[in-house]
Amino acid sequence: MRVTVDSNILISIAVFGSKSLGKMLDCICERYTLVLSSYVVDEITRVVKEKFPGKAAIMDNLLFKLPYETEFTPRKLPKHDLFQIRDPSDEKVLYSAITADVDVLITGDNDFNNLGLERPEILKPADFITKYLA
Repeated sequence: MRVTVDSNILISIAVFGSKSLGKMLDCICERYTLVLSSYVVDEITRVVKEKFPGKAAIMDNLLFKLPYETEFTPRKLPKHDLFQIRDPSDEKVLYSAITADVDVLITGDNDFNNLGLERPEILKPADFITKYLA
């Protein structure tokens, strides 16, 4: 199974030290294929550098140690009718998940709720843990 995570998951692990999300990410890397879009990697690097500069080395170390495939996200997305979502940055996350052919997108962002997509399955971290890791 191919799994991707939104930037809020990685920031919660590196900046806030979330043990439960860290354990979830470890299990994903052991059992499944982790896919990160270039947009998510760029976004977390920028956000951590701007808002939490003291945690930048921790984020860099996390990204360095993670085994993941990279999906390139175009700076300007082509026109599509795959879905509609309020936030343009969320559009890039979801577009990359679709083009990378991931099975599951894990996010804490409520803007991803009720989009009516068959794939990827969009889950909150607790729901992913219950469904795939318990």
